[in-house]
Amino acid sequence: MYLTPYKFPPRRLTGLALLLVAAGAMAQPIYRNVDKNGKVTFSDRAPTASTEPAAAPQGVATPANTAGLPYELRQVAQRYPVTLYSSDECAPCSAARTLLTTRGIPFEERTVKSNEDIEALQRLSSQSSLPLLTIGTQQLKGFADAEWSQYLDAAGYPKSNSLPAGYRNGPARPLVAQQAAPAPRAAAAPAAAQPAPPPPASSDPSPSNPAGIKF
Repeated sequence: MYLTPYKFPPRRLTGLALLLVAAGAMAQPIYRNVDKNGKVTFSDRAPTASTEPAAAPQGVATPANTAGLPYELRQVAQRYPVTLYSSDECAPCSAARTLLTTRGIPFEERTVKSNEDIEALQRLSSQSSLPLLTIGTQQLKGFADAEWSQYLDAAGYPKSNSLPAGYRNGPARPLVAQQAAPAPRAAAAPAAAQPAPPPPASSDPSPSNPAGIKF
C-alpha cells in the first residue's frame, strides 16, 4: 500500500518549495552492501565485485529506548536506529506509525510543525513531504508498507512483534529543539533613600542661646 505523501500548506512553508515524492511499492528484494571501509548500505541491486554500493543519504538518527529489549533486537536497534518524521493531520504518517508499532519496531518520532522544523527537514532530506523514515542512514521518503517492510527486514528487524510487555517508545519530540525563552531581567533595585537633611537651627531665643544669635 502506498499513500500520497503529506505536503505542508504553502502558508506554512514561508517560501520553501514543495517536492513530490515519486516512490512506489517495491517488489524487488533489498540487499545489504558492505563497502571496503565496512560501511553498510541498503540497495535494490545485488552487490558485485565490480560494483561499488551507492552512498547512503545522510540522516539524523538516534537510537530509540533499547533498555529491556531482547539481545538481538537491541543490537539491531543500536546499529540501525529507526526514526519517523511526521506531522499532525498527516494520514500517511499515522499509517506509518501503525506499521512500526504493530511490527514492534523501537523507534523515535520527530514532529515537523514550525517553520524551523520544515527548514531542518529540507536540509535533511532535500524535500518537505512527509512521512520520512530513516533506518540508520538510509532514508525512505513517502509511506509504502511493502517497501518499508523490506528495508526493515534487510536491517535485521524481526518480522513479528518481539517487544517485551510494557515497552513504550518515547514521546514524539520536535525536530528542532525549542529554545527556552530568556528569563525576564529583574527590575533594578530602587536607589537607597537619602537621609533627610537636619532641620535648620532655630534662631529663636533658647536657654543655650538667650540672645537668638544666628550662626
